[in-house]
Amino acid sequence: MKIDVASPNINVISLKEAPIHLSSQVQPHGVLLVLEEPELKILQVSNNTWDVFEINAENILQKKLEDLLDSFQIERIKAGLSSGNLEFINPTKLWVRKQGDDYVVFDAVFHRNPEGFLILELEPAITQENIPFLSFYHLAKASISQLQASANLRDFCQVIVQEVRKVTGFDRVMLYKFDDDGHGSVIAEEKLDNLEPYLGLHYPESDIPKPARKLFTSNAIRIIPNAHAQAVQMLPAYNPISDRPIDLTNSILRSAAPCHLEYLHNMGVGASLTISLIKDQKLWGLIACHHQSPKLVSYELRKACEFLGRVIFAEISAREETEDYDYRMNLTHIQSLLVEYMSQEENFIDGLVKHQPNLLDLTSAQGAAVCFGDNFTLIGETPKEEDLVFLVQWLKNNVEEEVFYTDSLAQLYPDAERYKNVASGLLAIPISRRNYVLWFRPEVIQTVNWGGDPHKAFEVNQSEGNVRLCPRKSFELWKETVRLTSLSWRYVEIRAALELRKAIVNIVLRQADELAQLAQDLERSNAELKKFAYVASHDLQEPLNQVANYVQLLEMRYQNELDEDANEFITYAVEGVSLMQTLIDDVLAYSKVDTQAIAFQLTEVETALEKALSNLRQKIAETGATVTHDPLPTVMAGSTQLMQLFQNLIANAIKFRSEQPPQIHVGAERLEDEWLFSVQDNGIGIDPQFSDRIFVIFQRLHTRDEYAGTGMGLAICKKIIECHRGRIWVESQLGQGATFYFTIPVGGRERERRNGRKTQNNLFSGR
Repeated sequence: MKIDVASPNINVISLKEAPIHLSSQVQPHGVLLVLEEPELKILQVSNNTWDVFEINAENILQKKLEDLLDSFQIERIKAGLSSGNLEFINPTKLWVRKQGDDYVVFDAVFHRNPEGFLILELEPAITQENIPFLSFYHLAKASISQLQASANLRDFCQVIVQEVRKVTGFDRVMLYKFDDDGHGSVIAEEKLDNLEPYLGLHYPESDIPKPARKLFTSNAIRIIPNAHAQAVQMLPAYNPISDRPIDLTNSILRSAAPCHLEYLHNMGVGASLTISLIKDQKLWGLIACHHQSPKLVSYELRKACEFLGRVIFAEISAREETEDYDYRMNLTHIQSLLVEYMSQEENFIDGLVKHQPNLLDLTSAQGAAVCFGDNFTLIGETPKEEDLVFLVQWLKNNVEEEVFYTDSLAQLYPDAERYKNVASGLLAIPISRRNYVLWFRPEVIQTVNWGGDPHKAFEVNQSEGNVRLCPRKSFELWKETVRLTSLSWRYVEIRAALELRKAIVNIVLRQADELAQLAQDLERSNAELKKFAYVASHDLQEPLNQVANYVQLLEMRYQNELDEDANEFITYAVEGVSLMQTLIDDVLAYSKVDTQAIAFQLTEVETALEKALSNLRQKIAETGATVTHDPLPTVMAGSTQLMQLFQNLIANAIKFRSEQPPQIHVGAERLEDEWLFSVQDNGIGIDPQFSDRIFVIFQRLHTRDEYAGTGMGLAICKKIIECHRGRIWVESQLGQGATFYFTIPVGGRERERRNGRKTQNNLFSGR
């Protein structure tokens, strides 16, 4: 009965990943014994001993191996087992007496399973003697000589299947390679003329599920001599010590899974031999040999094929690397140029995009983007910047690896379908958690030939109360048009991107170090300048005071003896000295405003305001100014600096008054995480175009004759607020007065400092 695969009651994954290495059945052409060491007691045995050496399986259980074999063989076996390396006795010829002098000879292989049980597998020997080494050597040498003469990788693979078929005599031999997505394709085939060709066909990942791939990785060679033979039950079915089916991961005789046998039946295969091709501990591909009728390959020949497989694959790896060599060398050259360009430019991004070759050439992409901070630098054909903002956000939330690549971005990130024409393929490297380099490739519509409909690769059937997977029955050509997919990223391109990532990180770190050093030097220089300004201002006050005193004394003593011009000159000198004293006082005040010099404490704003008004009482009285204020809070601030701030702002409001007496109001409003203060007046106002300029040191909007002053008052205000991590600005119109606003964070400078430090740490955090 066929069952709906989508049914929530059916866990298809558990069916596909069933533990096929735990088995209570073996193939019938051999005998498998599970032994307990050191007595070599027989714990389990396959139930076909009568057919092989005419002894009932029940009569063997719990006996010792010496009850089955003669003492000479037992002595040799124990010596081999004690050597610590089972390869020293594998394979070995063993014989078992059937009746009288009638013996049956076996190829015997010992191995220990992952649970530690000793497994003995006996297969009837096709030859009575072990294959001589030289025969084995010549067998392999002939094939390898043919392989070495082939010109390229495709020809090489074709020679492989020809040689393997010549050696083994199978009807069909295929070289099957796995893609990065787990699917596979036949890249070489040698077969009987009357068989349907499979060359070039793709096969879905489900044809070889994960448990089977794992076993192929553990065992380099797998033989099924008769796909239609009835499997033999182990006695007992459960191991008496572990109380579960025995682990036959490394077994030769382990029975194939029913689904796989049915798959072979549907293909018309009577016997199969599979040679694993393993690269970097992963299954790279398979050499699959199929025969239409049962076919037993001797142990020696199988080992020769296994050896051939290892040699073959070493050569395949070398051929692949050779074919990539020229391209890899070109990418290495481009990479070295990009590193050189980055080192020469002030901004490393310019080095990636402004020269030839550029970022695109490193991966043969059609578009690329550098996302650094909140800025995007684009080159070639790319998605729009607003799309990249969301794509980068998705990468931040979903990608942890050093490199991410896909040839079908829309399958993982559906929004990418909108810009499939430029970015169906994506290769991305994170420079930090917030910064990325991205490469894009456009959609390339392809036609893929499958060996049967991949969407109907299996069915779920229920019979006799069991739910099981059934393979497809049709292997006819099935064409699929693949959309939303780009050309695949090659391994060497991915490696080149990773190497570039290292270079960028090093350069950015170096530039960060240089900036830090520059900031340190600048800070030291500023400190020296502040010290100089303070000392110079302080030391200049005394001689200036002397000049002012002597000039005034001169004026008082000789005023009647001097002419009108001389008195005028003395007046100019007094005004000049007075201006210099004011300037020195302001410079001194400016140099004193420093983050480190501010003593942050709980400060009542009203107290600071009252002190400022007290200092200004003469000006207030002279101008008839009125100053009002809202209820004022207590904040974390430097009380002296806060008083200086109010004094400067109110003094400005009085200085730039209109014809009306100054009316000044100090406001306060609590925002979410800061206090907003305002100083509003009814003065002459400010042209909005100068709203920023007025906070620059020594910038004046009026001549000194119009309004006295040094042009430093608002610069001092700005510096005070910056030291408090706040903001200051003005809103005004000419003739309509002005309102100065400033903020002080709730919690004071410490909270802002912590936030600031956290923001800086994000640059290279999290990776």
